[in-house]
Amino acid sequence: MKRSVKKLLVAVTAVGAVLAVGLATTTVVDVVASESESHRIESYGQRVDVDGGQMNVFVSGAGENIVLLPGFGTSSPVLDFAPLVRDLATDHRVIVVEPFGYGLSDGTDRERTTENIVQEVHGALEALRINRYTLMGHSIAGIYGIEYAARYREEMTAFVGIDSSVPGQPGMDTQFPTGLLSVAKRLGLLRLAAIGGDGYSDAYSDHAQEQMKMLTNRNSISQTYLNEMTYIRTNFERALGTGFPKDLPLLLFVVSENAKNPEWLGLHQRQAASVTDGTVVPLPGEHYLHHTHAAEIAGGFRGWVAARFR
Repeated sequence: MKRSVKKLLVAVTAVGAVLAVGLATTTVVDVVASESESHRIESYGQRVDVDGGQMNVFVSGAGENIVLLPGFGTSSPVLDFAPLVRDLATDHRVIVVEPFGYGLSDGTDRERTTENIVQEVHGALEALRINRYTLMGHSIAGIYGIEYAARYREEMTAFVGIDSSVPGQPGMDTQFPTGLLSVAKRLGLLRLAAIGGDGYSDAYSDHAQEQMKMLTNRNSISQTYLNEMTYIRTNFERALGTGFPKDLPLLLFVVSENAKNPEWLGLHQRQAASVTDGTVVPLPGEHYLHHTHAAEIAGGFRGWVAARFR
């Protein structure tokens, strides 16, 4: 019996030693890789002063303004939206805002409440002297967009959602393991977990994908990122019972079949029906519709605008 216990202790010690060496290795590799990548990340856009920090924005094209807002955790909104921006910018002025903690923007210690995020995004547009635009947003930008419209309705001509979040959608009462994720980040495990496919289409060059991966390694699980993740539950709770102003036109591009949430399309149809002028366009595909359907989104938007505003 004693011999068996001794063998078990030796085995456990050996496994512990292997794990310790492995974690030490991933930690060192992550530190070295992060330092190397910091010199290889290329600048783009321009930086504007907002609430004591600098927010990165990208402006392309000429014409009526479209402001693009990303979904939660997008590593580089400018690079992520690039195929859509290229199409829309042929006849519009497109402004991509990278909120604090995203892309090349600074991080921030301010709480990531919907109210603070909306105020900061508006501050970036004020810095650019942009005061009339269509607000177009992906994913959680649908929740932020409702608050944005409540504050700045007079500046908005419409809201366009790209598989945008809606109040009351299932699964948003989750408590995320931010502490565990922070530890995994420090140990370099997230870099290891990120190895593999990324879901980008052929519209993204290998170089662009490499840049986005490096920005993912830099921005994911940062303190700003974790703080926004912590507030997701609260921000969705506060959005319950809210909606866009009845007189604000809505155009919602939505995944036509969401296996995890069969009511997804219906939720957006009800949201569109809550305003005077609401349209839903179902598209086949995954949540990041602009990765694979940029042309359909840009073309659908043009046709929708032409039927209403010109």
